[in-house]
Amino acid sequence: MGKIVISGPQNVSLDGVVQDPDGKEGFSLGGWFIEFGGKDLEPWNKVALDEALRAEAWLLGRRSYEFFGVRWRPRTGELADRLNSIPKYVVSSTLEAPEWNNTTVLKGDVVAEVSKLKQELDGEIIVPASYRLGRTLMEHDLVDELRLVVFPVVLGGGERLFGEGSGQKAMRLVDMTTIGDGLAFLTYELVR
Repeated sequence: MGKIVISGPQNVSLDGVVQDPDGKEGFSLGGWFIEFGGKDLEPWNKVALDEALRAEAWLLGRRSYEFFGVRWRPRTGELADRLNSIPKYVVSSTLEAPEWNNTTVLKGDVVAEVSKLKQELDGEIIVPASYRLGRTLMEHDLVDELRLVVFPVVLGGGERLFGEGSGQKAMRLVDMTTIGDGLAFLTYELVR
C-alpha cells in the first residue's frame, strides 16, 4: 500500500503561504523562495533530491504538473534525470496528451482515483506543490505525512496550504532538522 506524502519538499512561509514561491505566477508577494531562502539553495536541493530518490511516484494537479514539466523536461543531472523518469500521476479533467514521459492522467472522481492508486502502489507517493489537490486529499483522510520546509518570512496574504474549510486534523511531529542556516524541515504524520 502506498503512502501519500505532501512534500517535494513543500515550501511554506511562517504563516502557511505556499503561493508563488518563485515569483513566476505574478502574485504580488511571490518570489519569497529565493529572497528568503536563496543562501540555503544548495542544501535545499539535496533534500529535494533525497525526496525524489525515495519516491515511488509523483502525484500532481494539472497546474503543478505543467510547471514542473516545463522546468525539468529539458534539464539533465541527477535530480532532473530522476524527475524525468519517475512515474507521474496527474489529476486533471482537461489534460489530454501529457508531454512529460511516464505520465498517467487520472480523470473522474479524485478521491476514488487516488484511493485506487494508493492501493496499487507501494512506497511513497509524493504530492509536490499541488496545494489544491493536497487540500482535497487531506479533507478525505488520504494523506499520511507532511514534509514542510518553513521559510523565515511572514507574507501576510496568499494561498495557504490549508484553507479555512480544511477542518481540524491532528498531527504528530516525527522529525525536525534545519536546511542550511535558515530553513526548518518539519515532518508530521497524521494521527488517525
